[in-house]
Amino acid sequence: MAEQFDRQKVWFVGAGPGDISLITLKGYRILQQADIVIYAGSLINTDLLDYCKDGVESYDSAAMTLDDIITVMVDGVKSHKLVVRLQTGDLSLYGSIREQGEVLAEHNIGFSAIPGVSSFLGAAAELGVEYTVPEVSQSLIITRIEGRTPMPPKESLRSFAAHQTSMAIFLSVQDIKGVVEQLTEGGYPETTPVAVVYKATWPDCQVLRSTLAEITVAVRDAKIRKTALILVGPFLGDEYHYSKLYDAGFSHEYRKASR
Repeated sequence: MAEQFDRQKVWFVGAGPGDISLITLKGYRILQQADIVIYAGSLINTDLLDYCKDGVESYDSAAMTLDDIITVMVDGVKSHKLVVRLQTGDLSLYGSIREQGEVLAEHNIGFSAIPGVSSFLGAAAELGVEYTVPEVSQSLIITRIEGRTPMPPKESLRSFAAHQTSMAIFLSVQDIKGVVEQLTEGGYPETTPVAVVYKATWPDCQVLRSTLAEITVAVRDAKIRKTALILVGPFLGDEYHYSKLYDAGFSHEYRKASR
């Protein structure tokens, strides 16, 4: 029996990073049943709409205001329709669901969220790397450079760079020069490896690997201006150490050391 979704609220769904097969199974199932889909057309792979049934009402939110979006949602729920808000990647990163949820609450309408695969995970998969390398980096900072949306005073790239750990920088490739300046001023050596991943998991994905000293020229030559992640840190380098988890000389709850 197909999973049934509550029509008295709005469903926010993470669309994944680009590859349409990377939406969650639950996200796929709700798209199949949706009566209304409001999708971020400038960001998601619109082939996801092929999962929807015939006759679905679809709205590209790229040219819509918050009021426009809420009107479609409220009218849909009041008409007992299954309303889906389809947004890029995972909803918890730069998803703007809080502001939508607060306005919906003014209309006594709730919402539920179905998580998705974030592009920072898709980018790591494209590179075949892990952000947490034993004895090299055990932390990941997810952030962005300041643009029209200001950053909190304590969250500049410059201050984060002091940690010299793994970093995934969203929404910033348009100012790659400024990114590099802040990172090097903050503590990363110019020799630090960096990767720029354009449209991770999409068919036209493009990957640039370089150092902080040279990545600005590489990005400009490739004409990458948006829809790209900047990954920086020693996790992209040659140094690594084996995990203790599978070390024959390491005991843990499920296995005794054999040497």
